[in-house]
Amino acid sequence: MYIYDEIDQRLVDERVTQFRSQTQRFLSGALSEDDFRPLRLQNGLYIQRYAPMLRVAIPYGLLASRQLRALAYIARKWDRGYGHFSTRQNIQYNWPRLEEVPDILAKLATVQMHAIQTSGNCIRNITTDHFAGVAPDDIVNPLVWSELLRQWSTFHPEFAFLPRKFKIAVSGSEQDRAATQVHDIGVQAKRDAAGNVGFRVLVGGGLGRTPIIGVVIREFLPWQHLLNYLDAVLRVYNRYGRRDNKYKARIKILVKELTPDVFRQKVEQEWAHLENGPATLIADEVQRIEQRFTRPSYLKLDAHVPEHAAALARDQAYAKWVQRNVHPHKMPGYAAVTLSLKKTGVPPGDATADQMDAVADMADRYSFGELRVSHEQNLILADVRQADLHQLWQKARELGFATPNIGMITNIICCPGGDFCSLANAKSIPVAEAIQRRFDDLDYQYDIGELDLNISGCMNACGHHHVGHVGILGVDKQGAEFYQISIGGSQGNHASLGKVLGPSVSQDEVPDVMEKLIKLYLTRRDSEVERFIDVVRRIGIEPFKEHVYGGHHKRPAGRGRHVAVAEAGG
Repeated sequence: MYIYDEIDQRLVDERVTQFRSQTQRFLSGALSEDDFRPLRLQNGLYIQRYAPMLRVAIPYGLLASRQLRALAYIARKWDRGYGHFSTRQNIQYNWPRLEEVPDILAKLATVQMHAIQTSGNCIRNITTDHFAGVAPDDIVNPLVWSELLRQWSTFHPEFAFLPRKFKIAVSGSEQDRAATQVHDIGVQAKRDAAGNVGFRVLVGGGLGRTPIIGVVIREFLPWQHLLNYLDAVLRVYNRYGRRDNKYKARIKILVKELTPDVFRQKVEQEWAHLENGPATLIADEVQRIEQRFTRPSYLKLDAHVPEHAAALARDQAYAKWVQRNVHPHKMPGYAAVTLSLKKTGVPPGDATADQMDAVADMADRYSFGELRVSHEQNLILADVRQADLHQLWQKARELGFATPNIGMITNIICCPGGDFCSLANAKSIPVAEAIQRRFDDLDYQYDIGELDLNISGCMNACGHHHVGHVGILGVDKQGAEFYQISIGGSQGNHASLGKVLGPSVSQDEVPDVMEKLIKLYLTRRDSEVERFIDVVRRIGIEPFKEHVYGGHHKRPAGRGRHVAVAEAGG
């Protein structure tokens, strides 16, 4: 866990004082809405359908148990007893009162947390792999590099008013588990032929109304130059990015319009002035950041744990949970555990204050007082002894967090949608629940195998529907809510964007469409290990379209209307 130094704490405390004054001036009428809007946005405060929404930063998804208890306290005292974990590894509160938001921020500051730059046209929360630092395939610990980027980007004067919001993801491993290819900047660690550590830099990825896979502009950047090089990227964006049209303001549009080669040339020209400049990293600086992270006191354990093996043999339900929710760890005798927030009947990503307190207790008991938030909207205990897994599973079942569905069809990524968000064209949560109920039988899920399902309530794509094996997008059709289905999207090293299957369907029809897609997949797969996404890539979308629509592909009148608005979330 990163521990603030004096400068970190002072910055956060001063921001609380500053925003309290700004809020009081707005409520008294001394500040106009136009003047207050950018101030509240850069403190994570939106105006949603029914109330303000406060987005709290969880930098790179890492939480201490004391911080989770503070989040639970906030949910009870200033909200309605729960919070929503988002795809940017943050937490959102849907019901705070505007006049009490400064009090919430003050409470956050006491546990080294804040809401700084969780919205607005600035660099948002840096995200990374939820197995960072414990994954067996880590090349570097991405937590350290994400913290470097957090310190570099926070309050940076050149990045405070970018043409549009800006998102960076960092992967420290061979397998990209941070979705770096669909971020404004994606950074993935690698080694060159001599074994030196550096980063592959991608630029111009993103979802929303114009989904694009990012392009590599540097195949290998020595780690010392990371900040200077990203500075060059941001300067080019600041100089050439559109500010006259918010729909064309993202860096992905700039890269596309200039062409990747021209954009790369401009970055290299800018970097020529920055290379070896003051922001060049040295080993001592990286070590300084690394030393501010607390370290787990791992025990020397055997890789084979007899009590764990015995529990697997005698308890089939436990064995299924281990198969789906327990993950490899770099230390012998340890494992990482996903606590699923996707129990059927509960909005994906939601946790009550009581559940948060209970998870904090579990983190203290089983995982050195730390946990992670994944961009799949689940919670991770990253350092669990294998000997403790069975006991942990029993406690997770009591909380409703032991659904063995990670990587399965009911592990749905879902934005809050029209139930809360003023930008949404349609509801997301009821659609997710209907699909979960249709496929709630675990034997059926395990027969289907790995399938990523993502739902967004509008084209802003907070549910990342473009990169789901199946993506569902809420659209407005002449005042009614309909849903557009796409298939073939994926994240990871071979990211792809889904293709629209056909005409949008009503909410009641969505589970039937999913059933048809699954039935065709099961009849067309070559073996039980061939995934849904693999079949789509092998046979294309036409057989699926034919099976869903029966050969009648004519789009009905009143095509879905997609809306993207300036205060887009995510």
